[in-house]
Amino acid sequence: MADELTVTRNDEAGRYEIHVGDELGGFMEFRPASGDRTELPHTEVDPAFKGRGLGSTLASEALSDLARRGDTIIPSCPFVAHYLSEHDVPGLSVDQPEQGDTDPAGGGDRS
Repeated sequence: MADELTVTRNDEAGRYEIHVGDELGGFMEFRPASGDRTELPHTEVDPAFKGRGLGSTLASEALSDLARRGDTIIPSCPFVAHYLSEHDVPGLSVDQPEQGDTDPAGGGDRS
């Protein structure tokens, strides 16, 4: 039986987390920007879980939650920007980041 995937918002840590069973499999950081905007600077999946689609599941759930909250997101994480180029998230408002505002570390996992 496959481990259950759960995505939760951790406001204290400023990130959405994906758990595989009881283990933290990855996270997507968020931080407030001006107005009702939320920047998404970095996404990371534990290498032990790569290739299982955790990044896409995490992005789908986190972005859907942000859409329900009415936030406008700034996808400065390259993984999130790539996800949005291939997936529609109903109700999500997106502001593209300014040039040079992307995560220099590469933004994380593309699983």
